[in-house]
Amino acid sequence: MHNQTVMNNETVKAGLKRTRAKRSLLSVSLEKLLELIIRLSGISAILFVLAIFFFVFREAIPITFSEHFSIKEFLTSTAWYPTSAVNVRYGTFALTVGSLSITFLSVVIALPFGIGAAIYISEFCGAKLKESLKIIIELLAAIPSVVWGFIGLTVMSKVIVAVTGAPLGVNLLNGSIILALMSVPIIVSIGEDALKAVPDSYREAALAQGATKWQIVFRVLLPAAKNGLLAAVLLGVGRAVGETMAVLMATGHAVAIPTSLVDPIRTLTANIAAELGEAPAKSDHYRVLFLTGILLFIITFVINITADFVIRGVKGKK
Repeated sequence: MHNQTVMNNETVKAGLKRTRAKRSLLSVSLEKLLELIIRLSGISAILFVLAIFFFVFREAIPITFSEHFSIKEFLTSTAWYPTSAVNVRYGTFALTVGSLSITFLSVVIALPFGIGAAIYISEFCGAKLKESLKIIIELLAAIPSVVWGFIGLTVMSKVIVAVTGAPLGVNLLNGSIILALMSVPIIVSIGEDALKAVPDSYREAALAQGATKWQIVFRVLLPAAKNGLLAAVLLGVGRAVGETMAVLMATGHAVAIPTSLVDPIRTLTANIAAELGEAPAKSDHYRVLFLTGILLFIITFVINITADFVIRGVKGKK
């Protein structure tokens, strides 16, 4: 009887060992499967980006070998007449200036409001009001760009005409204000996260030394969170550079270098959106629009690289 009990115990132990071994093997298999899925996801993202670049370059490069096309004129001329029957010209300098000017002005408008709102929500706002403001900011970020463009076309244009006396309400100022309103939610959201990431010990140490709330903000929190705040501003810049529909509706869509805030302009993105559907496939006009996309990519790449060097420089000074 004793021997039988011992054998039963050994059988049970062996069964438990086999069960644990199976579970361990299953756990290892699931872990490897998840690792493979994550690895494939990362690789697929890279492949998708490369595929987009390949498609854009494939459609654009043939025009650079055409005897009727000059890359110098493309970059430096302000004349954009892609459908002229007598003298076709593809000058994007005015479009580039329009894109850069509206991006710069929108960031100048959005920066104080975005950073100020982030500071208020992070440091001065009560708990209930903070949650309400966060919801409102998320709702602002969720508004489609075409709705912002419609607001600029129907509401903001009338306000600008009434305030400035401009003959036309859709212009550089209108588009910049709309882009600023679109960028502020991104700057606020990421800026508030950056300020909250600063350890509470920094605030407590400053309070212990008798610093006021504003002194803590300007002398402690902003220097400590400057990398995150820079990232917030850069994402706002990215939103402004790549926006299409809102600027198409709110800027007047005129190919001209602006000399004042109330001059109508046209951006690279709006030009592509407005003309690509009408350009015959594989025509010179069609390929020049893709080349404009490459120019936009180069501008964005330069901005990102410059920002990366700025952030690295800021980190190096710590």
